[in-house]
Amino acid sequence: MAPKRPKGAGAFPKAVESPAPARPDPDALYAALDLGTNSCRMLIAQPKGSGFHVVDSFSKSVQLGAGLERTGRLSRSSMARTIQALRICQQKLKRNKVKRMRLVATEACRRAKNSRDFIRQVKRETGLTLEIIKPEEEARLAVISCAPLVSTKTEQLLVVDIGGGSTELVWIDLSSVLRRDRPAAIMRLHHGFQTADNPFPSAKVVDWISVPLGVATLRDQFNDVEDDSARFALMSWFFEENLADFAPYKDEQTREGFQIVGTSGTVTTVAASHLGLKRYDRTKVDGLRMTSDQIDKVIRGYLELGPQGRRRDPRIGDDRQALIMSGSAILQALLRCWPTDRLSVADRGLREGLLYAQMSADGVLEDGPF
Repeated sequence: MAPKRPKGAGAFPKAVESPAPARPDPDALYAALDLGTNSCRMLIAQPKGSGFHVVDSFSKSVQLGAGLERTGRLSRSSMARTIQALRICQQKLKRNKVKRMRLVATEACRRAKNSRDFIRQVKRETGLTLEIIKPEEEARLAVISCAPLVSTKTEQLLVVDIGGGSTELVWIDLSSVLRRDRPAAIMRLHHGFQTADNPFPSAKVVDWISVPLGVATLRDQFNDVEDDSARFALMSWFFEENLADFAPYKDEQTREGFQIVGTSGTVTTVAASHLGLKRYDRTKVDGLRMTSDQIDKVIRGYLELGPQGRRRDPRIGDDRQALIMSGSAILQALLRCWPTDRLSVADRGLREGLLYAQMSADGVLEDGPF
């Protein structure tokens, strides 16, 4: 006798609906957009404890500064690419009903003769109001973004932000700040680099510089040099020459109590290569510490690969391969001046600094460890 078919056999299982995540309150949201020489990046976030939770994000290589070194102007094609990306940002801001935001542009717009016309075109076509910030504010925001990575043992701190069109360096003396308060002292720099009136023990900015050479502009200046190794060496020494006006440049620095924090696509790519990652993983890269020797080994590996080998290397990627050697030249020059056992890799930058600064000014971040 055939077995009796159980009742309900073959029926579709009843769907169990999980509740949709609650949409964040628009009044609690902040946005930060960074339009650089090479990339357009945006974060939408809400405060959470002493940090923030990212609700939405956007990142695209727009190459706004393509040809700027030669013509002094933003090209039509570069502006069209950028406006297309900014339309997507505008849609995300509208969808999330964001009210508090800062949308900033940096070196390419600072240098281009037609940048004001471009800003007006962006406003006309997307409704977004871009603000061209000065190098000092760009440097300050990069420093603030790295506050969570500052060790309580650090007495002398160098923060380096390698951008597409410029590189910002800020040297900070933390020796008079209590150890446990050092990361928070960095955060308080959102008030400005001059902190004489601050009632708290303050982080003292010894010196800062904005070098008008980034991964895109440095590459463009030496594009006519055909030999790969020669081009790399020339870029590195040329960048070092441009550090001559930076006050701590000639000072010998003991490795004990000294920390460099590097924030850029170059630094994160070098870190990913050091770890041998086949697919980029921010959780493994952000906050990683590397020695000068480890970084030098990765850069020598890039040179041995040559242009074709770097193009095929999955750790570098298509977007980064054209810029990795100019970025590595900058990084090598810095480590030649200040070798360290503690270069902290920061997968963060201007956007995070903009968010921290807005939230800190509004008093919505909790005191305590990051």
